[in-house]
Amino acid sequence: MEVDAFELDHALVGYLSQTLDKYNHRGDFVGNIYEEDFIHAAVDSLSGNLFSKPLERYTHAILNPPYKKINSNSAHRLALRRVGIETVNLYSAFVALAVARAAPGGQIVAIIPRSFCNGPYYRPFRDFILERAAICHMHLFDSRSKAFKDDEVLQENIIIRLAQGGQQGPVRVSTSTDDSFTDLATHEHPFDRIVFPDDPERFIHVPTSPEQNAIDLSPAIRYTLADLGIKVSTGPVVDFRLRAHLRDMPGPGTVPLLYPGHFSSSGATWPSEGMKKPNAVVFSSDTEKWLYPNGFYCVVRRFSSKEEKRRISASVVEPGAFGAAPMLGFENHLNVFHENKHGLPESLARGLAVFLNTTAVDEHFRCFSGHTQVNATDIKLMKFPSRDALIQLGMWAIQQGALTQDQIDTKLGTLTE
Repeated sequence: MEVDAFELDHALVGYLSQTLDKYNHRGDFVGNIYEEDFIHAAVDSLSGNLFSKPLERYTHAILNPPYKKINSNSAHRLALRRVGIETVNLYSAFVALAVARAAPGGQIVAIIPRSFCNGPYYRPFRDFILERAAICHMHLFDSRSKAFKDDEVLQENIIIRLAQGGQQGPVRVSTSTDDSFTDLATHEHPFDRIVFPDDPERFIHVPTSPEQNAIDLSPAIRYTLADLGIKVSTGPVVDFRLRAHLRDMPGPGTVPLLYPGHFSSSGATWPSEGMKKPNAVVFSSDTEKWLYPNGFYCVVRRFSSKEEKRRISASVVEPGAFGAAPMLGFENHLNVFHENKHGLPESLARGLAVFLNTTAVDEHFRCFSGHTQVNATDIKLMKFPSRDALIQLGMWAIQQGALTQDQIDTKLGTLTE
């Protein structure tokens, strides 16, 4: 056996050498330590650089790569483009290069963040991997805080096993609470449950149970927001850019400014004195383009806390809560559902909120996003009931008043086309 080990930190190289020496007890083991940048070494080898040492094709690659964004004009980004790899993070660069350097049938195992599974920035990376390798196995830790208790981890990490040039078949998905694996559970899923055949973004889903989610099974839930004539946007008010126009409390010439902290399961509380955020923004020619007319909107928080039960939490903006205010400001940590930057019919806004607050939607979203962030791009690719069905759902919610989670989840099962 021959091992190529890459380590940039000189302080660790001595310890690495001692570790590799332990395996050389019969003279049948060679350990090569490369104290250099793996990205540049792999790119030089792949591109046939005459001045670089050629690297053998690997039968096995084991990676715990660094996690750091790559700037578009950085040396790493330019080097990767030489071999047809377009990606935005060091970890995905390492995985892509490992796949490119692997022998046919070679196995690649990496522990990496789940952020590559969704989002537009990782689309080229997903294309690169899916065209060159088969996904064999994915392992998910149910608890970020237990498996990675020493790190400030804002998203779930995944262990993935790929086979270079492999024939794609069913994918094994396993879960455990933490890195002790004492409660390991494993299921096998057809590949069309991992990457949906009709998904242009090629999101990678990680289902955690053999049963299909209600969202996947319901024939009534098959429309995109574009089909419904609804748009979702990140809140346009970035507070530090409009700092001079912000006010702690409403006053003459101001309109409401809404943050996630203004919303709870019972609705909006505005103004809020104890929130340590401004409650108002001056309405002027300088701020008007960042504001929406007062009306009914559905909003979803963009961020959840690490171990929060729900990833998606939706609320309804009711115009009556803001008196005669002509405009509303939505801060950047909210996603806003609207019709061409105007409000929605009340029943539609309420129907959207009910649907988004179902347990099934939350579970479905977690299958392709392990991040604490809910991006507008991800929401645009979700499937929804028809506009009429959402309106009916909203009318039902208006008649019911306060709703329990059980009522919301039960109602989802009554939707028809």
